[in-house]
Amino acid sequence: MKKKTVSFDYEVVDTIEQLAESDQSLVQAARNAMQKAYAPYSNFLVGAAALLHNGEVISGGNMENAAYPMCICAEGVILSSVESNYPRASIQTIAITAKSNSVKLMEPPSPCGSCRQMICEKENRQQAPIRIILFAEDTEIYILNTIKDILPFSFDGSVL
Repeated sequence: MKKKTVSFDYEVVDTIEQLAESDQSLVQAARNAMQKAYAPYSNFLVGAAALLHNGEVISGGNMENAAYPMCICAEGVILSSVESNYPRASIQTIAITAKSNSVKLMEPPSPCGSCRQMICEKENRQQAPIRIILFAEDTEIYILNTIKDILPFSFDGSVL
């Protein structure tokens, strides 16, 4: 039997002011989207914003439903919007933020498994990685080089 280890590197930034100006703008777009999120059941608001290679910014918030499996994550909202409005556009960076009205977040939010898979499939289609910026109020900021760092054994169409 062999033992293997999966690891990855990511950047940690203390404050938003330490980000490049374009990243600060994207973070603000995600914050604005979070304010529009609809989360009456969990009170867990999520906002996401995607910077496309053509300079466009697409943002959206999560949308809950009393039938929980029908909820739409903020990441799903922006990915659907990109595919619907800019079908051939590549995503350069996605910023994701969250706020809970019931607990204080101690670290930045991370996409759920379904959203990781959707972002991974977008990376595969565009044949380029998507930078991911994860942040919440009063937490460090994590910057990932690719979603595949946090989805190391991804499932894709090559096995079908």
